[in-house]
Amino acid sequence: MADRNKSSSTDHGHRDAGNKQPASKGEQHQPFRLRDAAKALGPGLITGASDDDPSGIGTYSQAGAQLGYGIGWTMLLTFPLMAAIQEISARVGRVTGHGISGNVCRHYSAALLNIVVALLFIANTINIAADLGAMADATKLLIGGHGIVYVVFFGVVSVAAQIFLDYKRYVAVLKWLTLSLFAYVAALAFAQVSWGEALTGILLPRITWSADYFTTIVAILGTTISPYLFFWQASQEAEDQRVDAKKRPLIERHHGAQKEFHRIRADTIIGMAFSNLIALSIIVTAAATLHATGKTDIRSSAEAAEALKPIAGAFAETIFALGIVGTGLLAIPVLAGATAYAVGEGRRWPVGLARKPKEAAAFYAVLALSGTIGIALNFTPINPISALYWSAVINGVLAVPVMVLLMLMARRNDVMGRFVVGGWLYWLGWLSTAAMLLSVLAMGIGFFL
Repeated sequence: MADRNKSSSTDHGHRDAGNKQPASKGEQHQPFRLRDAAKALGPGLITGASDDDPSGIGTYSQAGAQLGYGIGWTMLLTFPLMAAIQEISARVGRVTGHGISGNVCRHYSAALLNIVVALLFIANTINIAADLGAMADATKLLIGGHGIVYVVFFGVVSVAAQIFLDYKRYVAVLKWLTLSLFAYVAALAFAQVSWGEALTGILLPRITWSADYFTTIVAILGTTISPYLFFWQASQEAEDQRVDAKKRPLIERHHGAQKEFHRIRADTIIGMAFSNLIALSIIVTAAATLHATGKTDIRSSAEAAEALKPIAGAFAETIFALGIVGTGLLAIPVLAGATAYAVGEGRRWPVGLARKPKEAAAFYAVLALSGTIGIALNFTPINPISALYWSAVINGVLAVPVMVLLMLMARRNDVMGRFVVGGWLYWLGWLSTAAMLLSVLAMGIGFFL
């Protein structure tokens, strides 16, 4: 039996995740295959890609337009921070078999859980509304028509796909949608980038002591490290082990845990690196085109796409707009799904996109409700820019207590068993939490000044 031969090695400050058993000859010499590697990518890749949603694209475009190449260094700063907190989220999900909300309801007070989930629902729903509006505006740039029709169309398609598509097929669709983000790498080809200045901005931070500069940094941090990403990746890890008959929560079945942690780390690092590469491409494109020509007041992703046309040409505008639509189709399901997982796990309902609608009716009802309210908000006179600002405020405020809870859970033996997180990953997680706390404090100070 595996438990009779426990390994004494460690994995970043905690005991080895599994028992070392001799692998078969076939396992030792199995060749690398790109298709197998692509299959191993999942929650981390989709989470990272969904971070570059239309609202995020607007933030990165504004940063590049306003501050030029000099803000590129923030992508190097945020990469290890977001990779660490996302890996910890994934480990909690894989070890316990529950997402963040499911673990909070088992180990903390119901009042705390209700506050966290309520704020997440509000922030995610506003974000869905803003993303739908941006997708509609981008589609109008491409083919004309009425924006509100596109809002309804994209909203219904996004929600219906989650409810009615087979889980494995749906995940495959989300993976394919990540390719839409390469539109922003392609857009670089139409921008006359000063690569020397761009590299200097990435590698050598140039801090300007002004309110606008620090507000932009806070916006970038809040956009890059968002609570819905924690909830989604943890819940997807739990979901993946539920649908695989060969898997059990690692706290119940220790064997193979080391391999799972290696997979989670690779998946997360690739996903977050991809996310930051795309964000950096957007910043550099905006800096090389908009900032260079003095157009610094960009208020949305669609406005950024439209502003590219007289500078970089109609094709650049088209590529940018297509990317907005593609990323929205990826991000909206993640936002709505993260909300449904948080509410459902907190209530201990049957949850999961792999379940049939009649098996998890309440879970899917929350998902549909979030999407429907997101659509409805576009019919109101609420200013989308103001709504997005308040969504960012809620996300920033919510991120800090959620990250603190996550770090505390990751260290508790009654939650993680032998797989408590330690070592450099643990301290990097706390550094990420501290960075978010500082950004929220800076945002609060700026609000009252």
